[in-house]
Amino acid sequence: MATAFSQSASAQTAYYIDGYHGGIWGHYPDWNTRFMADMLKKNPNWKINIELEPETWARAKAVDPTAYADFKALFADQSLNTRIEYVNPAYAQSYNYNISGESIIRQFSYGMKMVKAHFPEAVFSSYSSEEPCFTSALPQILKSFGFKYASLKNPNTCWGGYVQSHAGELVNWIGPDGSSLITSPRYDVEKLSPKSTWQTIAWNNSPEYINAAFKAGMPHPVGMTLQDAGWKEGPFIGDGQKGALKSEYTTWRNYFGNIAKKDARVDWKVSQEDMLVSLVWGSQVMQQIAQEVRVSENKLVMAEKLAAMARIYKNAPWPQAQLDSAWRTLLLSQHHDCWIVPYNGKPGDTWADKVVKWTNNTNSICDSIISVSMQTLSSGNAGRNITVYNTTGTNRAEAFAVQLPAGFNAADVTLTNASGKQVTAQLSADKTALIFGASVPAMGYATYQLNKNAVAATSGSIAKELADGKYLLETDLYKIIIDPAHGGTMKSIIAKKLGNKEFIDQANARSFNELRGNFYNDGGFKSTADAPAKIEVLENGPLQAKVVIKGTINGSAYTQTISLAQGQPRIDVSLNIDWKGNPAVGAPTAKGSYRLDNPVKAFYDDREKLLAYFPLNLQKQKVYKNAPFDVTESKLDDTFFTRWDSIKNNVLLNWVDVTDGEGKYGMALFTDHTTNYAHGKDFPLALDIQYSGMGLWNRDHKITGPTTINYALLPHAGKWDKAGIEADNANWNAPLVAVVSDKAAAASAKSLIQVPAGYEVSAVNFEGNDMLVRLFNTGDVAPGKVVFNLKADKAQLTELDGRVGQVLKLTKSKNGGLSTGISIPKFGIRTIRLVNARGI
Repeated sequence: MATAFSQSASAQTAYYIDGYHGGIWGHYPDWNTRFMADMLKKNPNWKINIELEPETWARAKAVDPTAYADFKALFADQSLNTRIEYVNPAYAQSYNYNISGESIIRQFSYGMKMVKAHFPEAVFSSYSSEEPCFTSALPQILKSFGFKYASLKNPNTCWGGYVQSHAGELVNWIGPDGSSLITSPRYDVEKLSPKSTWQTIAWNNSPEYINAAFKAGMPHPVGMTLQDAGWKEGPFIGDGQKGALKSEYTTWRNYFGNIAKKDARVDWKVSQEDMLVSLVWGSQVMQQIAQEVRVSENKLVMAEKLAAMARIYKNAPWPQAQLDSAWRTLLLSQHHDCWIVPYNGKPGDTWADKVVKWTNNTNSICDSIISVSMQTLSSGNAGRNITVYNTTGTNRAEAFAVQLPAGFNAADVTLTNASGKQVTAQLSADKTALIFGASVPAMGYATYQLNKNAVAATSGSIAKELADGKYLLETDLYKIIIDPAHGGTMKSIIAKKLGNKEFIDQANARSFNELRGNFYNDGGFKSTADAPAKIEVLENGPLQAKVVIKGTINGSAYTQTISLAQGQPRIDVSLNIDWKGNPAVGAPTAKGSYRLDNPVKAFYDDREKLLAYFPLNLQKQKVYKNAPFDVTESKLDDTFFTRWDSIKNNVLLNWVDVTDGEGKYGMALFTDHTTNYAHGKDFPLALDIQYSGMGLWNRDHKITGPTTINYALLPHAGKWDKAGIEADNANWNAPLVAVVSDKAAAASAKSLIQVPAGYEVSAVNFEGNDMLVRLFNTGDVAPGKVVFNLKADKAQLTELDGRVGQVLKLTKSKNGGLSTGISIPKFGIRTIRLVNARGI
C-alpha cells in the first residue's frame, strides 16, 4: 500500500499562511479594514493570520465604523476553522530578544487586553511573526498566556535575520526552563533565497520548496508570508495552484489543530544562538535607542516596586493610570521598526525621534511615581534623614552617593546608621554628594542620619600616581595599574581575594580597555594605546577611588572615568567620545557596491569597528551571555561574519561572561544598552563602541554628536551562576535610590519581599487589592523560601493570562509576616498572587 510519503507530489496538498503585518504605527492605510473584509467575502477559501498593532483598531473604528463592524463579524468565529486568527497580539511587535523578559510579558499582556477590547471572542493559540520577533524563552511566556503553538518562520522579512533551520515538519520547541510548545520550524529544506537578503524559499510556496519538503518526508508542508498592511494582492498566491501542485490557505490554529495534528514531532531545545539575528550594532542611532529603552525599562519596574511599598506600608493609592501610560510608551519604543529603520519618517518625526518622545514620557511618569512613593514612605520633604531604597529581592551593601541638602558644609558632615554608629563616607569629586557604604534589606529601605560634625580620618581605597608615572587604583578587592603612556589602558588587574589572580593577558597584542578601530578614510586602524593620555585622580577614598583619563583617538577627544569601591566587586567605566565631525569607522563600503541583494554588508564586520578590548588571562575560554529569562553557553568558535547568509548571534543584552575552561575564574562585562560583543579563539573579548557607515537600505548611519557609554567589569571565581552575575547585574540596573527628609521613616529598616539566592524579583504590581509578585530563577534549581513582610488572605500561583494555579502554603512569622516555599525550575518564572495584600 502506498503511503503519503511515497505518493507523487501532485497527489498531495501543501498549505499556506497568508495574512497581514503592520499597524497604525508601522503601516496601515485607512482603507485596509474594508479591503480585508471585502476580500474575505469575495474569496471564501481564503484565510488570514494577522499581527496588527492593537492600537490600530481604535483608528479603524473611528474612520470606517462600517468596515470595522464587518471585519469584527467575520472575526467572531474563533473555532479551529476560523478564517481570521490573531497570531501576534504583542502591543508593538518587538523583536523580543533585545528587551527585558518583563517587557516581553507586558508586550503581550497589554496587547492582548487591547485586542480583547475590540474582539472579545479573540482566542490566542498560535504565535507567529513576519519579522524575526523570537527569543529562546518564548515557550514558557506564551504557554502561560494560553498559547499552544508557535512558528519560527519569517520567510518574507529576513532583513534582521532568521532562525536556525531544523529537520522535519514539526518540533516541540523546548525553552530554557523546559517548557514545550508545538512549533513549525524553518525547515532544513527552507533555504535562504538566492539573490536576496530578505527571503527564504518558503515565501510563496514555490514548487522548489514544496517538492523539497515532500521529498524530505513531510506530509503537510507549509509556507508563509504575512503581507504588509497596504498591499493590495488579496490572496497572496492566488488560487494556490502552481502546475500540478496545490496550496491551501489556512490559519496556524487550523494547521496545528486539524491538518498536522498527528504528524511526527521531535524535541528541539532552542538556544538563543539559534536566533540568527543582526542589526546595525554600534551605530550611534542604535546605541541611543537601546540606551533610552534600557533606562525606561529599569525605571518602570523600580517605580512599580516602590509604589507597591508605599501601598503596603502607607496604604497609598495604586497609580494604575500613570503606569499604563508609562508602559504604553515604553512598549512603543520597543517596536521593531524603531530598531531596524530608525531613520524612517519625516524630519523630526523619525522612529528615532519617536523613541525619544516615548521614553521621555515613560521616564517623567516613573520619576514622579518614584519621588512620590519615597516621600510618602519617608513622611517628609527636606532635612537631615536619609532613607535609602532597594528594589531588588536580596540584601545589598554597596557604595552609594546622595546629594547633600542645603545648609550642610561638605567638609563638616558625618553619617550615622540607625544604631548611631558612624558609617564610612567621603565627598564626591564635585563636593556636592556624600558617598557612603549603604546596607539596605531586600525590597525595602534603611535610614541614615546626617550630622554636622567633622569627618573622622579613615583609610581605605587608594588612587595615586606611582614613581614610574603609572597610576594605582586599589581597594580591599583589587589592585589596578593604569598606564598613561599608552592611552590610559590597564596593565594589571589583580584580584586580592581570588588568590591574587592576575586577570589581564599581558602578552596579548591588544591592551586592556584599549579603543581600536578602522578609520578607513583617515589612514586605517587607530588606537588609544598608540598615544599618551592624561590621568587625574578625582576621588581617593576612603570608600571609593576614581580617576579620569583624557586623550584623543583619530583627532577626537575621549574621556574614560574608572571607579572602584571598597567591598564592591564591580569595576565601573564611563566612556565619552567627543567626536570631531563624522569619521567613518568600521569596514568600508565601496562606492556603488551597496545592493539590497548583496549578502555582504559592512556593518556585519565587527573586527573593524571601534571596539573596547579586554584580553583576559584565562585559558581555554568559554563564553556565557544572558538573554530574556535565559543564559546561554556559547558554542561559537568566534562571533565574526560578513554576510547575511552567515549570521551568528553575537547579541549582548545585559552581560557577557568569559571563564577559563575549568570554570575556576571569569570576568563579566555589563553594558548599559543592548548591543553586540566580539570574541574568538585568537580574538579577545571586546565591546562594540562605534560604527559609522552604510547600514540597511543604503542609509548612512552617521555620528551626529558625542558617544557616551557606561559599562562595568566584574572579575570572579567560578561560573556565572555560582558567582551571582545575574544578581550583580540586577543591582547595576536597579541602583539604590534615596530621599532626604525632615522626618525619619516609620522604622529604621524594612523589607517587603526577600527571595533566596539565585532568585530575582522580576516585577511587583497590584490588581485591585491583590499584589502580584513575579519571580525568576536565574540559575539556582533548589527550592527556596520567599518571605513577605505583609498580611494576605492567601497566596496562589497565577498564570500570565490570569488562570489560577496551585495554592501555596503560607506560614506566619513572629513579626506577623508570611513566608512560603517555592520551587521554580532553572530559568523559570512564576507569578504569586497575594490575595488582599496589606500591611502588618
